[in-house]
Amino acid sequence: MKNDSDSLRIIDCRFDLTNTNAGETAFKDEHITGAQYVHLDRDLSGEVGKHGGRHPLPKIEQLVQVVECLGIQEDSTVIAYDDQGGAFASRFWWLMKLIGHEKVYVLNGGFTSWKAKGLPTSDELITYAQTSYKPSVNWELLATVEHVRNAVNKQDTLLIDSREWTRYIGEQEPIDPKAGHIPSALNHFWKHNLQENGEFLPKQALQKMYQRVKEKEEVIVYCGSGVTACPNVLALLEAGIQNVKLYAGSWSDWITYDENDVETTNGKQLLEIDS
Repeated sequence: MKNDSDSLRIIDCRFDLTNTNAGETAFKDEHITGAQYVHLDRDLSGEVGKHGGRHPLPKIEQLVQVVECLGIQEDSTVIAYDDQGGAFASRFWWLMKLIGHEKVYVLNGGFTSWKAKGLPTSDELITYAQTSYKPSVNWELLATVEHVRNAVNKQDTLLIDSREWTRYIGEQEPIDPKAGHIPSALNHFWKHNLQENGEFLPKQALQKMYQRVKEKEEVIVYCGSGVTACPNVLALLEAGIQNVKLYAGSWSDWITYDENDVETTNGKQLLEIDS
């Protein structure tokens, strides 16, 4: 156990949706020196039920317990990383923002860039003394299914679907039992925020990409299960868009309600917003 006064906490969020043990195995073999591991299913998601999607939000008490076990305090600087363009690190980042943590960041380029630059790694498994964390929950960051229903086709609200185009238009759906998208949503695949090297586009490029989004009073972002929508949320905030909510249950929650409409015949990219 590490008991030093350093308030920096490095969190490894590597994960593979097709092999849920792969990220933790990779972490045990090698990770950024001083990092601790969090597991998407075990630590960053709640129990799957009839509603809530494939990766439901954990209860606040559950999340706080994870944070305390990581030795994070309210004034800690927290840096999260993965090796998937920030998809899973952004989920942790957003959850920390949800409980009111200010100094939390995603490592640009993640473990891949860290290794490429020859920076220090280790296989040492460390823990910190458990803390007592007092959350200040920002519920305004979260959109519920009722919120999304009310937002459909509202002129002053923009819905963004973060999945691949083929899933968005319902051409294929490899994961969920229904294909398509929420009516009126525009598609913006989360990887459009990335450069070829896996790092996020520069701030100026993100501002240009999202310039028309500023005209909307509210932006609601979703994906399949509330994970890969988070890098879109991060990119929007980096571009200066502040009125952004995450529909955490996302598509896998939306389709569990029979009364919710599904759209497959129409589709449009966010990047075509001017046309």
